[in-house]
Amino acid sequence: MSLMLKKIYRCILVCTTCALPSVANAQQKEDWSLQDAIQYAIEHNITIKNNVLNERLAKLTLQQSQLAQLPSLNISPTYGVSYGRSIDPTSNQFVDGSYNYISASGNSSVLLFGWFQQRNNISKNRYNWEASKADLDQQRNDVSLNVATGYLRVLVAKEQIKVNEKQVALSAAQLTQTRQFEAVGRVPELNVAQLEAQLASDSSALISAISDYNASILDIKALLNLDFAQPFNATMPPIPMEERIALQTLNPEYIYQESVKNYASVRSADLKWNAAKKGLNAYKGALYPQLSLSGQLGSNWTSTYKQLTGTTSDGTNSPTGTFVNVGSTQYEVMQPNVIPVYENTPLGKQLSNNFRQTISATVNIPIFNSWQSRYSVRQAKINLQTQELNKYQAELTLKQNVYKAHNDAINAIQKYYAAKRSQEASQRAFEFAEKRYQLGLTNTIEYLTTQNNLYKAEGSMLNAKYDLIFKLKVIDYYLGKELKL
Repeated sequence: MSLMLKKIYRCILVCTTCALPSVANAQQKEDWSLQDAIQYAIEHNITIKNNVLNERLAKLTLQQSQLAQLPSLNISPTYGVSYGRSIDPTSNQFVDGSYNYISASGNSSVLLFGWFQQRNNISKNRYNWEASKADLDQQRNDVSLNVATGYLRVLVAKEQIKVNEKQVALSAAQLTQTRQFEAVGRVPELNVAQLEAQLASDSSALISAISDYNASILDIKALLNLDFAQPFNATMPPIPMEERIALQTLNPEYIYQESVKNYASVRSADLKWNAAKKGLNAYKGALYPQLSLSGQLGSNWTSTYKQLTGTTSDGTNSPTGTFVNVGSTQYEVMQPNVIPVYENTPLGKQLSNNFRQTISATVNIPIFNSWQSRYSVRQAKINLQTQELNKYQAELTLKQNVYKAHNDAINAIQKYYAAKRSQEASQRAFEFAEKRYQLGLTNTIEYLTTQNNLYKAEGSMLNAKYDLIFKLKVIDYYLGKELKL
């Protein structure tokens, strides 16, 4: 064996050792079907997780708008210390010095009638929540289709390795046979050199196929958010192509009508349009008067507030400035000095004495607020028109994509049958050429040309087969079917 051939085999061995053991380990540890890959991607894809969070936020917004219909209730207890001259809140008298005080109040209000703003707002948020769920479904479907694309790429790369391995094995066997023919003088040494060049070319193609397979594995793992160290072996069940093709020869208009029912982007656009319509009605309600009912409770306590509980005398008398005649003598009228007795009023009693209640009905009539309400209505109208255009665009884009997918599937079917006929003809031609070469009836160049034509036809057949499978999966995608092989 020449030095060049030894280098070629060593290079193939290195590439196979670096790449194929991961495939072998994957076969030993874990095989992945298309459904497994799609399910894993749906559970671990970062974009889907973000959409799940958006759906939760939309649901919370809906719940918040629903709870906004309930009356508001606020309680405000206050404790403080006042210094200097101030008005005592319990007696409304000026007090010099410091004192402690407690103030407690509570208020509640409810909107009785506001031109259905709250109900329209609730409806808007409910449509937005449904739209966010539709967006989540669409994201899952898109990820599923992307996973199917990457998965089929892995299968193509895997099959291509087998094709190139077969070609290398055949070229190596033919080279061995040609060397034997050359040793006995049946063929010139030029034939050996030509087959060595062919083996080198086939080996290079095998190395490229292995590299493409490794790249496809890395891409599918990145799409699945899968650890790169984890093995991944794509499995390919038998696919009855003729039966699959017969099932997918559908009318494009039928596919479109079915996809409108299932396609989440169209459903999301329709829900967002309804949400914009309800939002416009809510903003219009702000232009009219609103009737609300409110009530308030409150009380207070201060440390300086005292209550008169009685009187006492210090035992002395004071003149009153009034005189009375007794006989011929005048006596000044005296009165005892009375001292009032005060006691601190307890907390509970002060709060009870100062307890106040208020109930009121309020009509809020918007007259002028810098045209904010009217401009909000105008913006809502523009938003409604925008959503209407988005809805139309979603339906139009879907129809264009469906008709394109149907046309691509029809073309893929034709390419598949053409590639199949070409592969069968090339196989027969190679079998004849191989027999003629062994009998010495054809030269090496003609034999290698026939061999290369065969492997080109096999490669074209392989690409046409998986391209057709993908095109049919796209039709399933628009029909809302589960993506599986």
